[in-house]
Amino acid sequence: MYRKTGRTIMIQRIQTLYLIASLACVLGFYFWMPVDLATDQAQEAWRVSSVLQAVNLVAAVLVLWSIVKFKQRLHQFVLNRLTIILNFVLVGVFIFRSLNLSGEALASQKGIGVLLPVISIVFLVLANKAIKRDEDLVKSVDRIR
Repeated sequence: MYRKTGRTIMIQRIQTLYLIASLACVLGFYFWMPVDLATDQAQEAWRVSSVLQAVNLVAAVLVLWSIVKFKQRLHQFVLNRLTIILNFVLVGVFIFRSLNLSGEALASQKGIGVLLPVISIVFLVLANKAIKRDEDLVKSVDRIR
């Protein structure tokens, strides 16, 4: 357990480690997000990019909030599902944008950053499975009493 200013964060729980890895992916995507201002459609590219960054920032806040809510497993579960939905929105928008880019666009514009939300989704699903396992364990112990 890590204690700082009265709040505790349970780093030794596997779901917390998965959530930290997901947060790293979300923040990595936030800093990776390119803004291409050299095109004719620079204003629209900037607007779409800023909306995607805002959605990604909301996802990062939800993951961070989920890490702090370790005592309320069901709230953690719901927050993770919301973050998964936001990451699917990011992946969908990037797939749509990559299909609309011309064939001569740079490879960095078409793709590698799409993997970060996908990796984040995988970590969030793993965290949800661990949270579910913990919740089932607590329910089984309560039945024994």
